Amino acid sequence: MKTFRGEPSIFKSSSAEERQAELALTDLTLKFGGITALNRINLKVSTGELVGIIGPNGAGKTSLLNCMTGYYKPQKGQMVFNGRDVTGLSTHQLTKTGIGRTFQNIELFAGMSVLSNMLLARNLHSHYNLAKAAIFARSVREEEIQHRKVLEELIDFLEMQSIRKEPVGSLPYGLRKRVELGRALALEPRLLVLDEPLAGMTLEEKEDMVRFLVEINTTWKQTMVLVEHDMSIVMGICQRIAVLDFGVKIAEGSPEHVQNHPEVIKAYLGDSALI
Repeated sequence: MKTFRGEPSIFKSSSAEERQAELALTDLTLKFGGITALNRINLKVSTGELVGIIGPNGAGKTSLLNCMTGYYKPQKGQMVFNGRDVTGLSTHQLTKTGIGRTFQNIELFAGMSVLSNMLLARNLHSHYNLAKAAIFARSVREEEIQHRKVLEELIDFLEMQSIRKEPVGSLPYGLRKRVELGRALALEPRLLVLDEPLAGMTLEEKEDMVRFLVEINTTWKQTMVLVEHDMSIVMGICQRIAVLDFGVKIAEGSPEHVQNHPEVIKAYLGDSALI
């Protein structure tokens, strides 16, 4: 199994304060008309953790991630990130605070290359103005070189050297998922939110993705929230797991605690599983 030769420079040079990712959700409630998608959800994520969120279909997992990343606005409750109340902030504002994500349905530009898709994420870290960009000033060139260096390190880590110039639309599904992970990492997020990053993958593709996620968390100390349906993977790599059912958090704790919890067994297998 290949192991990346150390952290990319953006992560290695980051201070502990710059990597801080303390998230606290309190009584988060989301309704669509008469349907309550999330009912008073309380959840905390600490710096360096890999927290899994699981539940049957329709449990509210993606709705929760959409609230955390600004796509949905909860009617009640509070979201605090690194001591700042960020409840109701827009998507781009939350991205600036350090929350990045991948999507259940791939959100890439199919006609653009792998490198170009990832380069879009570096706009967040661009400091030059339009006038300097128009004349391609020296400061702009130097900054672009640094952006390219970051991307090449991520491409190397994700083993995408051979496809870096390929249009995303021509790639197999599993590789597109990998590109989307690379673009999210290029944001240099404090908190990385992953919405079913393994969905639709072959067994070999899943093994590769799990290897990347574990190394990102353990070696880079990247804080992550993961929604995934593959229970064996969630139980194997997450330090803590929260379980949703019909918009309610029914359990939270270690993998061992969750997989033996009667309410979790009931939610997945029905009342007969408890007999």
